[in-house]
Amino acid sequence: MGLARPVRVLGLAAIVMWLLFLYQIFKPSTPITKPSELDRNERDPNLDPTSEPEGVLHRASEAYAPGIENSARINATILSLVRNEELETMLQSMRDLERTWNHKFNYPWTFFNDVPFTEEFKRKTKEVTNAECRYELIPKEHWEMPSWINKDLYMESVRILKENEIQYADKVSYHQMCRWNSGLFYKHPALANIQYYWRVEPKVHFFCDVDYDVFRFMQDHNKTYGFTISLYDAPKSIPSLWPETVKFIAEYPEYIHKNNAMAWLTDKEGRPEHYNKANGYSTCHFWTNFEIADMNFWRSKPYEDYFNHLDRAGGFFYERWGDAPVHSIALAMMEDSSRIHWFRDIGYQHIPFFNCPNSPKCKGCVTGRITDGEAWLTKEDCRPNWFKYVGYG
Repeated sequence: MGLARPVRVLGLAAIVMWLLFLYQIFKPSTPITKPSELDRNERDPNLDPTSEPEGVLHRASEAYAPGIENSARINATILSLVRNEELETMLQSMRDLERTWNHKFNYPWTFFNDVPFTEEFKRKTKEVTNAECRYELIPKEHWEMPSWINKDLYMESVRILKENEIQYADKVSYHQMCRWNSGLFYKHPALANIQYYWRVEPKVHFFCDVDYDVFRFMQDHNKTYGFTISLYDAPKSIPSLWPETVKFIAEYPEYIHKNNAMAWLTDKEGRPEHYNKANGYSTCHFWTNFEIADMNFWRSKPYEDYFNHLDRAGGFFYERWGDAPVHSIALAMMEDSSRIHWFRDIGYQHIPFFNCPNSPKCKGCVTGRITDGEAWLTKEDCRPNWFKYVGYG
């Protein structure tokens, strides 16, 4: 009897140790709500050379060959707003995306301009892709300053924006571009029957081999919007954007999705000075020089009502409302946040910011850095806030 108790104690200790061992092997993964710090060195399983992640099965094949009927391509295009004089930097962007992704899938390129494209532009862009290229002219009524904008008020607004050192404030074409990208591009007849697009601008870089059809990924996983980078905006460029949004919410409370990301829009802790200057908006937004999206969201009545409300308020010209905060606010308010996806596996740069995955499939960027510029720029990263409130998507 004297040995029974020590034996039972040892047996119990052995069981506890075994359970701890099993826990270490099978312990659950990190919860979907991440802390505010982003671990940029975490490996992305979509880019591991030997992995085949669930749902990412639409790899390049003969079914994606250029010019064939009944191809595996879905209803999508690569979309670029570009000037003739930006030809060389557009070619650089095209070569990057063709090398890393589109030579496997051959999705068409659709180019937009407010003036006709030159024959040189058409010839040289066709030379760097096997995919179809389409060249479209933006209708004047989609591009020109709308009739309700007061020209004198616009000029005075530009003066104030310049005093506040707001970039591009005095370039009317920049204001026109922001408005077009916010609520008019998807109304072009050339896109009438297209559902998905991948926005690509001149002078951007892609670093990672991506072997699956990202458009079909969006469709199969019921995603509305995909981003790579999220930043804080310049609050002095959008002081009345959030007050106008609050007015809109008061008029259409039924448009706010029950699984929204309003906490991301109204976060005070990340950059309190931005929150205050932007009158209650965190200024967090998706950087829309990269976006992969379903145009059915922009075509919906809630988004159309939101854009029309903002358009009539005049802030695309009296301030410098960009398509980035407009798209981001609308998505965070009116879409199920689970349908917004971070493409962590797409290595991307629009100077000076990076999205650089940790993978042997990526070359040319430094993992763990969001910028190759001055160190202070790192505080502009708003992705940790998105992960804190929403998760990785």
